[in-house]
Amino acid sequence: MVSLKNNLLMLAARNERTSRTPVWMMRQAGRSDPAYRALRERVDLPLEAMFGDPDLSAEASLLPKRIGVDGIILFQDILTPLAPMGASFVFRPGPRLAEPITCNSDIDQLRAMDPGRDLAHVGRAIRRIRGALDGELPVIGFAGAPLTLALFLIEGQSPGSCPARSLSLMRDEPAAMHKLLTKLADMTIDYLGYQIEEGVHIIQLFESMADILTVEQYASFAHPYHERIFSALGHYVPTILFAKERSELGLLASCGADVLSVGGFADLREIRLLAGERVALQGNVDNRVVASGSVDDVRRAVRACIKAGGGRGHILNLNHGLLRDTPFENVQAFVDQAHRFHVEQAVKSVGGVSLP
Repeated sequence: MVSLKNNLLMLAARNERTSRTPVWMMRQAGRSDPAYRALRERVDLPLEAMFGDPDLSAEASLLPKRIGVDGIILFQDILTPLAPMGASFVFRPGPRLAEPITCNSDIDQLRAMDPGRDLAHVGRAIRRIRGALDGELPVIGFAGAPLTLALFLIEGQSPGSCPARSLSLMRDEPAAMHKLLTKLADMTIDYLGYQIEEGVHIIQLFESMADILTVEQYASFAHPYHERIFSALGHYVPTILFAKERSELGLLASCGADVLSVGGFADLREIRLLAGERVALQGNVDNRVVASGSVDDVRRAVRACIKAGGGRGHILNLNHGLLRDTPFENVQAFVDQAHRFHVEQAVKSVGGVSLP
């Protein structure tokens, strides 16, 4: 394996001190980037077709490299591995499933899949990204967490803030929901293991619907499957859990992930004091500041977040993904400030004047 020229992300994920805080952004390869929008116009393909084309997937993945991020995340969707199970989503523009899951027999109809056979295009995209980078940056793989995937399958679209059918299934037929989650967890273990075999350096598990759950629902229907996945994967590569805006730090930290991607619910200093040496942290600049604030607002938010992170075991990111209409100059300012803040600190430490 080619050694990494920039290993800041890997060091931080292992809770080590870094010469500067590494930075990447959820949804960095996507709609806020004018180069991505130009790519979409040029190829004129549905989104699911782009995910299925290794060359286009790699091209989109690599676009954020030019802005200075410290990791390249694979351009796919959390719904990608559901297609070979018999649940093919299309994007028109949001995800749509022709036949949502409505009963036990629908769960039984979901097929087991072999990622090396059924998702070979994902492996080819990873290899193309690695070849283009030649060790310059780490590659970030990912998957949707079982409960988030289950909500998409049951609702047949983006679940929104009140997925009535899914909540009813959890309440009225918990055994059926657990059967579905078990099937999805097994698939996710295989899918992430395949990405690791193909050469990703770090993986993130997205529990993107975590914020709509009660504590009891999260503890019963989400957390045990995180534990199962991270336990099965071991520590071959560092692992990140993104559980959107959950604040139960003890529960989150016990899942087995190396890194917790933290929402906007608390100051990173406080979280560090509570978490101690157990896990590294990722986050947690408010994506609304980057979307609607000024460049100076973004710079201030980045500096505050890096200070709170303390320079050890911290990956600079957002509380969630980049929003659709985020100005690209703010995205660039986010990354640029991360690169220069350690220089500012070094100047101050010898009595100089900080950079503007």
